[in-house]
Parts: sequence; structure tokens; C-alpha cells
Amino acid sequence: MEHIRELRTRIVKAALAILIGGVLGFIFRNHIIGILEHQVCDDMSINGIGKGTRQCPNGVLTISGPTTGITLAFKIALFSGIVLASPVWLYQLWAFLAPGLYKREKKYGLTFIAAAVPLFLLGGYCAYFFLSAIMKALLGFNPTGVAAQLPVDTFLNFVLRMIAVFGVSFVLPLILVVFNFIGVLSGKRMAKHWRVIVLVIFVFAAIAVPTGDPIGMTVLAAPICVLYFGAVAVALANDRRRAARRAADPLVNLSPDEASELDLRPAPVEEPSSIERAGSYEDIS
Repeated sequence: MEHIRELRTRIVKAALAILIGGVLGFIFRNHIIGILEHQVCDDMSINGIGKGTRQCPNGVLTISGPTTGITLAFKIALFSGIVLASPVWLYQLWAFLAPGLYKREKKYGLTFIAAAVPLFLLGGYCAYFFLSAIMKALLGFNPTGVAAQLPVDTFLNFVLRMIAVFGVSFVLPLILVVFNFIGVLSGKRMAKHWRVIVLVIFVFAAIAVPTGDPIGMTVLAAPICVLYFGAVAVALANDRRRAARRAADPLVNLSPDEASELDLRPAPVEEPSSIERAGSYEDIS
């Protein structure tokens, strides 16, 4: 019950942080939408509907239905709340799990979180940076003289999904590094199967990218491959470091769950002591 109460407390704190972040996202929703729309609305080579607006000059984005606007506002607020409150709810998750971890596992966990956040942000920025080129290539297949029309809620769903997919994908190679540091996966095995891994990465990218087009697939798969080979290099270096330390001291780097090697060398047998009988007692000298 004590653990359940602690879990409830941490969930409440994380939810409050997300709520505060969501309120900020709701207040600045127009600025956030404008930043996301910028990558497609400012491209005048895309023909939209009419003369467009000041925020979307080419008029490619439209809205339909009386409830679409409020639904979109709450969706942006929720997404903003999760992103802005990520340090808080990540800490609450870590604080709940940390008491059950060993000292070395805590160190690796903190390192993972410290590296995962920048990688996720880098992946999200990569999706945003290439969004204009992806949209231009996709809309370039429209017949000549036909205006493009994108519902703004559909477009933002596409953008947010792209950002989430790219962000999570950039963190995946880091998980392999963590498996190597805890001794589950060796760098030699990761390097041995690199062809299969690269094929899996491209298949994953083809499925994960919302459009499924070759451009988006390549934009996602290429950085993941680079990060994967970087993870292999880190794992191989860590394996060499671990082998050198074990050669110097076989008991170093042993986790609390590993048994140390037994010393089976025979111990020298001492000379037997003499026994003197004194009366009815035996005195051992």
C-alpha cells in the first residue's frame, strides 16, 4: 500500500505539471500553430485556395466544421503540456523506480535520460526541418491547374506524428548502448548483424512515416543508421575497456547478481600436532 500511495502521489504531480504546460500551450496555441504551418504555408510554389491569409499566404490550409477549431486547440494544448512537462514526469518516473535499482543501474539510468532528451529533440527538429521538402515533393504530384487543399487538423496531426516518430526513433540506438553497458548485448554482435539492422531500420521507417513515401523514409532511416553505427562504436569501445579492466582485476565490473570465480587451488596442509595424554584428559599442544 505504501508503494501504491507513492505511485498515486507521483502520478498526481506529473498530471499537474502536464496540466500547467497544457494551459501555457492553450494560451500560445496560435503561435505554435503558426510555427508548424510555416513550413508549408510560405512555399508559394504550392497552389492553395484563393489568395490565402496573412498567416498562410498560399492558402493551402483550410478548416471545416464548427468544432474543428476547439478540438485543434485542445490537441495542441495536450501536446505542448506533455513536451513542456517532460522534465517533471520523467523525474517522477525515475524517482519511483530508483529505489529498486542498484547503484550502477541508477548511474546508467540517469545517463540514459540525460542523453535521451537531446536525442528526442534532435529527432523532432529533424522532422520539422525536412517537413517543407517532404510536403513540396508530395504536393508536387498534384495535376497542373488543380489547387491543393489541406485541412489544418489533418496537417497538424501529420506534423505532430512526424515529430513524435522521429524523436522516438532517434532514441532507439541509445537503448542498444544501454543494453551493452549492462552486459546484455555485446558490440561485436551488434557489428556482426549490421546488414540486417539496416534493413530493419528502413522497413521500420517505411511503416512509421505517416506518408510512407521514399523521401520521408530515407530522411528518417539515414540518421538512425548513423546513430546505430555510432552506438556500435561506443559499444565496441566499452567492450575493450571492460576486457582490459577484467584482465587487470577479474572481480571488477561484476554486478551484485554475478557470482565471483571460486579459488579451487588446494590449500597447503599443516603438519599434525602432537597429542599428549595426561590422566584421563587429552591435552592438545
